[in-house]
Amino acid sequence: MRAFIFTLLLFIGCLGFSQINTPRFSPATEIKQMVGLTEIEVQYSRPSKRGREIFGNLVPYDKIWRTGADNSTKISFTTDVMVDGNTIKAGTYSIFSIPNQNEWTVMFYSDVELWGVPRDWSDDKIVFSSNYKVNKINPVETFTISFDDLTNNDVNMSISWEKSSVDIKIDVPTRSMVEKDINNVLNDNPKASDYYAAAVFYRQENVNLSQALLWMNKAIEMFENPRFYHYRQQSLLMAANNKFSDAIDAANKSLDDAIKADNQSYVKMNRRSIDCLLYTSPSPRDRG
Repeated sequence: MRAFIFTLLLFIGCLGFSQINTPRFSPATEIKQMVGLTEIEVQYSRPSKRGREIFGNLVPYDKIWRTGADNSTKISFTTDVMVDGNTIKAGTYSIFSIPNQNEWTVMFYSDVELWGVPRDWSDDKIVFSSNYKVNKINPVETFTISFDDLTNNDVNMSISWEKSSVDIKIDVPTRSMVEKDINNVLNDNPKASDYYAAAVFYRQENVNLSQALLWMNKAIEMFENPRFYHYRQQSLLMAANNKFSDAIDAANKSLDDAIKADNQSYVKMNRRSIDCLLYTSPSPRDRG
């Protein structure tokens, strides 16, 4: 009996936690990306290939995968977003997938405190599911999630490992959020900087450029001392509205102020713009 107890205690002792810190087999990481006014965050673990065959072997085809390792991979949105035509409410979700050779099913799942795929999986907790074509890529040793092709209004989230990658496009409501702010602010004692910010945003988005020019002209009038960067934006908007003579005048003002400020970047930009505008403009006055 004593021998049995001794053996049992020895066995339990061997199961004790080591005091030596060693690296995790699949290190945890997180990535954050601002897309317009929306922050997207992904928390996931990154297993490496280590000579193993991944898809169709370590990660079986046609079975739900945690899309990473260890804890479930999580994605968070600070605003509502659109994914493949589906509205996803602001919040945090687990990402699961069903890989196949030519196509993956990618799913967002409402439970987030999970270790891998839950045993009590429920289709009722799937808030999003869509199929994505597999892109054949150069070998990727370590499982990677990245944000690519970033604009103010959308981004591609790429999931890559081994020789496979899928891209999930995520659309964010930047334009509607900014337009709501513009309407609120410009109807409540706006400042010159407010008109300027609204005009620059519309020019960047290439929407309602005639209205954007009206706002920019108002801003220039209100600024006590317009600077070269103000005139630069005004010139670009004038050119976008085919007001080439006015655009050249504004570009010359920007150029003069940039020279005084010794800002060589703006000096070069304005000289290039003036040359292009002189070539483009149909006005004999502009051509000299």
